[in-house]
Amino acid sequence: MAEAAAPERQMKRTLNAFDLTCIGIGAIIGTGIFALIGTAIAGQTFPTRLETPILNFIQAWLSGADVILGRAGAGPAVAISLFVAALACGFAALCYAELASMIPVSGSAYTYSYATLGEIIAWIIGWDLILEYAVGNMAVAVGWSGYFVKLCGSLFGLKFPIWAVNDYRTASDLIAKGGETLKDFSSTTLPTIAGHPIALNFPALAIVAAVTVLLVYGIRESAKTNTMIVIIKVAVVVFFISFGAFMVHPTNWHPYVPNGFAGVMSGAAIIFFAFIGFDAVSTTAEETKNPRRDMPIGIIASLIICTLLYVLMGTVLAGIKKYTVYLGDPAAAATAFASKPWAEALISAGALAGMTSVLLVFQLGQPRIFMAMARDGLLPQYFARIHPRFRTPYVTTIWTGVVVGGVAMLVDIGSLSDLTNIGTLFAFILVCVGVAVLRQTDAGRSRPFRVPLAPLFPIVGVLLCFVLMLSLPVLTWIRFFVWLGIGLLIYFLYSVRHSKLRRGIDTGITEDIPPPLIKT
Repeated sequence: MAEAAAPERQMKRTLNAFDLTCIGIGAIIGTGIFALIGTAIAGQTFPTRLETPILNFIQAWLSGADVILGRAGAGPAVAISLFVAALACGFAALCYAELASMIPVSGSAYTYSYATLGEIIAWIIGWDLILEYAVGNMAVAVGWSGYFVKLCGSLFGLKFPIWAVNDYRTASDLIAKGGETLKDFSSTTLPTIAGHPIALNFPALAIVAAVTVLLVYGIRESAKTNTMIVIIKVAVVVFFISFGAFMVHPTNWHPYVPNGFAGVMSGAAIIFFAFIGFDAVSTTAEETKNPRRDMPIGIIASLIICTLLYVLMGTVLAGIKKYTVYLGDPAAAATAFASKPWAEALISAGALAGMTSVLLVFQLGQPRIFMAMARDGLLPQYFARIHPRFRTPYVTTIWTGVVVGGVAMLVDIGSLSDLTNIGTLFAFILVCVGVAVLRQTDAGRSRPFRVPLAPLFPIVGVLLCFVLMLSLPVLTWIRFFVWLGIGLLIYFLYSVRHSKLRRGIDTGITEDIPPPLIKT
């Protein structure tokens, strides 16, 4: 906190509780609810054991039955699945709120782990958060590009060459598959350079570049843009609920729980991705006017509002059509209104707005985590620079944009969405543990917001998040451990030798006073 108060490191404090709530909603309502809710309702199957959730193996071992290569859908009971996923996030959100009010510094779970569990745990979680923010945004950018191309075709009749709006693997697969899909493109021929065919997803690169420029320009402008987008997409969700309610056939809700408790829990694990993002609020602590009061409000209010909208949306969606119709459908919300093209286009526009605000908020969060790590010496000091005029972490913002946009342009990383889930759940677990630890090691410190019934609530949060982690595929766990291994290698080769804490620079009494306001 004392470091953040240094004049060369101060950022503009312009955000209030409403701005933070909009940032939370902007991060939560996006790709997850528009793309994954159909999968949560109808379930999914896996071709191999590596892609099968660990929980399936545990269930088979306990029951003595064969391993089921798939996840049962929740059916009409998806509303319960949404509530269960929200409950797991809710316990983590309470813990985030307590730590954010105590330690109003950018860095989110990284900063909280650094202050409560030590440097190496903080490095692990900081490295792990890249999976949530940067890798997650790569997938969102690719999804944004797909919806953008569809919307241009349906509204304006505008078509693009297949090589200009897809990565090479996706373009090759579409060409090989053939059929009606190819009619959406103006050309299906891949150009060659030096004898090698190429395909580049330019819309994905363009949206990341635009968001990066906006974030470098200023937090106030970014927050205003996010608020406008949030208003649009919340209006679309409310339209879906209110208009869709008249299309509901109650017979579609029977049977309400077709696959029992297992279906409800697997649906919760799938739809969890839809709730990722409320923790991004905590990365803007140094740009908030009154972080001790406003951070808890923003984190908890955004989660409550989104949970209410999600439960209503899931209930209506499951009532419009038989739940089995949504099997394998990546755009279930639009499919529900397939009989009304104008409504389907409106829902697609809402999905596009949702993804745009997710990109904006996650691109806002990742650079601030890198900045916090650089301040502690775990990354080069170059990454801790603040723009002298705009007072934003422009170096990390630009580099994050370059990497995210470049990868999104070249690679189809839809398979990495589970990596985002496991990285986020692991971060939630460490935050919950951090609250319990700090209650014991620093019980006398001022806590403007306190998690009720601690340490019970933090422990419940850990258990719920761990169960959801077990619902992820074996392959995701393998990739997760490989990712952590790479991170630890960097830590021991570079970060240990440059750490301020280990060099005695970052020790001693710290000021328990937030940095002063910068008048704008």
